[in-house]
Amino acid sequence: MEIYLVGGAVRDQLLGIKSQDQDWVVVGATAEQMIAQGYQPVGKDFPVFLHPTTHEEYALARTERKSGHGYHGFTCYAAPDVTLKEDLQRRDLTINAIAQDNQGELIDPFNGAADLAQNCLRHVSPAFAEDPLRVLRAARFAARYHHLGFYIAEETVALMHSMVNSGEVDHLVSERIWQEIVKAIQTQSPWVFFTTLQQVGALERILPELARVWQISSLPQQALKLAKQQLVNDEILLSCAFLLQIQPDKPYTSTEVKLAQNKTKQLMENLKAPNNVRQLSLLVNQFWAGLIQPNLSASDLLDIFDRVDAWRRSERFMMLLQSIKCIAANVPYLNQQQVNKHINTIQQQWQTALTVKPGPFLNQGITGKALGTAIHEARLKAIQNFEGDAENNQG
Repeated sequence: MEIYLVGGAVRDQLLGIKSQDQDWVVVGATAEQMIAQGYQPVGKDFPVFLHPTTHEEYALARTERKSGHGYHGFTCYAAPDVTLKEDLQRRDLTINAIAQDNQGELIDPFNGAADLAQNCLRHVSPAFAEDPLRVLRAARFAARYHHLGFYIAEETVALMHSMVNSGEVDHLVSERIWQEIVKAIQTQSPWVFFTTLQQVGALERILPELARVWQISSLPQQALKLAKQQLVNDEILLSCAFLLQIQPDKPYTSTEVKLAQNKTKQLMENLKAPNNVRQLSLLVNQFWAGLIQPNLSASDLLDIFDRVDAWRRSERFMMLLQSIKCIAANVPYLNQQQVNKHINTIQQQWQTALTVKPGPFLNQGITGKALGTAIHEARLKAIQNFEGDAENNQG
């Protein structure tokens, strides 16, 4: 039995990056031997075991044979006669196909270390084309290491193109697409993930609602860059990436807003996105064009507060405002400083209206529909008074 450190841990070590996890491959062993030594089996598709003490993953060396379409279209063979090189050869990129023995020596049959030194993302073998998920993984690694100057090798880009043209990427399931999107959002340059998929034609096939927007507009990309700089959470980043307005160089009509809303719903359904992401993305596409209008009346503003449920979903409303700041800062006809001031004022108006509580009205015996009307009128007055104070202060 020979055990080697493999994959990301070796790659990150060579890059001088602290790795979160360590994965190991075991050559010359059987599942029965692993279990006898106290390892706990966890793999469903192929033999993977948890170390009895560290709980790190140890996988038996294996080969794979294409037997169908998609991510699961493989037959796995794991046995003591599978060599380390055969195991490494089935991996996606050369930088992920480097192993290290217990003496610290590298086993690098596919020159992954040289590609690392040259900032190159290159596929290991033609078997790359058998797994459509690798198109997304290559795009994600391009996003992850973009700030270090990494690029995808021309021959790998060509292979990704061919996988799209052959229809192989059409077999990706929504759950796997969503997982890769979330991982990409957490990289330093998430916009590179989407532009890379656009470059090889994959965005049109797996995320058609986004494809045209990312092709003709830089707005989602620039909004995503600004959001990343501001260290916002993943939901805001996704709302910027999923911006679906189609003409960012001019104000939007109600028809265009409705179109974007419908496209967003379809995209969220196709991806099976979590409810919190669906809700924020829908709100961004529906309300950002209205909220940046400079002359919103108090009644229009209160109507928006009501429609987005800003009273009960305050955290989501704050994320909506943050998303709008990131988006509006990149719209040509808007002044970023004025937009930020405008959104900050809206936030203050909302917080002022939040001070209206039902208690005083209930003490007066106001209940039912009349209570709702009284609260609404009090909130409207609070917003109007805030506007008056702002005007007086300016005067």
